[in-house]
Amino acid sequence: MAQTPETVTNPFLVVDRPRGIIEKLAEGDFKTILRITSKADTVGANHYHKTDTHICYLSKGKYEYYTRAAGDPSAPIEKILITQGQLVYTPSMLEHAMHFLEDSELYCFSTAPQRDQAAYEADTVRVELYPPRQ
Repeated sequence: MAQTPETVTNPFLVVDRPRGIIEKLAEGDFKTILRITSKADTVGANHYHKTDTHICYLSKGKYEYYTRAAGDPSAPIEKILITQGQLVYTPSMLEHAMHFLEDSELYCFSTAPQRDQAAYEADTVRVELYPPRQ
């Protein structure tokens, strides 16, 4: 069965107090947290990971998220719109691409123990799920 992304639209409100709130965005065995910025009308990802999984929280902007079962070009491509304040979970072996509709900032919580370039490339398979933009 193909895996699909899971969008969580409302982070869990832990406490709301006069000085501010605390929200739970995610929990899990995360090893790396990345801050990623992208310009409007650019495309990110266009790959899948053999073992890594991640949750991305969009703090600013908007993007279309395209996914398809890894290694099956005949599988249907799914598209969901991700807006500010939403999270998306991406399991391993799921092709994914992000078409940024606005200048955007997201935080990616990864299960990969190291995010150096060599380890990242060893776990990443490039695809063209969505056509690249400049």
